[in-house]
Amino acid sequence: MARTDGRRLVHLTMCLALLLVAVLLSLAVGSRAVAPGEAVSALLHGGTSDNAQVVRAMRVPRTVIGVLAGTALAVAGTMMQGITRNPIAEPGILGVSQGASVGVVCALTFCGVHTLTGYIWFAFAGAALAAVAVYAVAAGGYRGASPVKLALSGAAMNALLGAVVSAVVTTDARALDEFRFWQVGSIDGRGPDVIAQIWPFVLAGLLLSAVLARGLDALALGDEAAKGLGHNVGLLRVGGAAAATVLTGAAVAAAGPIAFTGLAVPHIARALVGTAHRWVLPVAAVLGPVMILLSDVLGRIVFPPSEVPVAVMTALLGVPFLIALVRRKAVVAA
Repeated sequence: MARTDGRRLVHLTMCLALLLVAVLLSLAVGSRAVAPGEAVSALLHGGTSDNAQVVRAMRVPRTVIGVLAGTALAVAGTMMQGITRNPIAEPGILGVSQGASVGVVCALTFCGVHTLTGYIWFAFAGAALAAVAVYAVAAGGYRGASPVKLALSGAAMNALLGAVVSAVVTTDARALDEFRFWQVGSIDGRGPDVIAQIWPFVLAGLLLSAVLARGLDALALGDEAAKGLGHNVGLLRVGGAAAATVLTGAAVAAAGPIAFTGLAVPHIARALVGTAHRWVLPVAAVLGPVMILLSDVLGRIVFPPSEVPVAVMTALLGVPFLIALVRRKAVVAA
């Protein structure tokens, strides 16, 4: 056991080193190239040069948003796969992303809110209400909110809310234009005010996820086994869904719907450290930002001077990697 934990610790350390590299690249790479040393100096010692101002005013907030969103989405995906025992589950399975979209559309169309810091709260509220509605539907009937019923309820809610969004934006040209800016999924153009709004929710979601880690290990053995080990299965699922909703709501509200991170990263984490959630959760929390930041960096350089949104790059990078894992039989079920 000690030897196994030692290997896991080595993998976690390597992931942390990779995150450091991703952060440095995010600060240094772009339309204005900045040497990594100069970027670090701008952070630690200030400076009035153009490069220093670009790093502090534009790239630091962008990088911090990427770290927060990546961590939130990866841990949310881990929680969703754990509570549903479904290896293809991801944060959108509870309708959270579409719920956030409905919130943004309502803010733009009916409330006259046209700033990111204004409609971020509408997005968060929409995400939370959608998750509650999905769980309420799944909890009704025989045996309550089973994994299959949660997945089916989430799929139905996604379809319903997607139709609502389409119906509203196609009748309001201005709302459509503004909604497309948010929906594309990007960490660019977000400032410190957005960071200040979402970090408490990300922290709360991470703490709740950490508390539920051992319960998720028991839940992976089946509901009856988890009950036999003294766990309240219903409470575990409610807590896990709440953690995933808070994390996903915060990330989606700030950066828009960024797909695939919550699906791929938990599998990569399990391939590295096994299925114990006390290891999977921290490794996923580190690898999520790595995926977001590296995708964002590549999006800045593939078609200069234009940028490809991070949500597009995560799919382009993540899908082939997940396919390779599947072909090598390295994907481990939650």
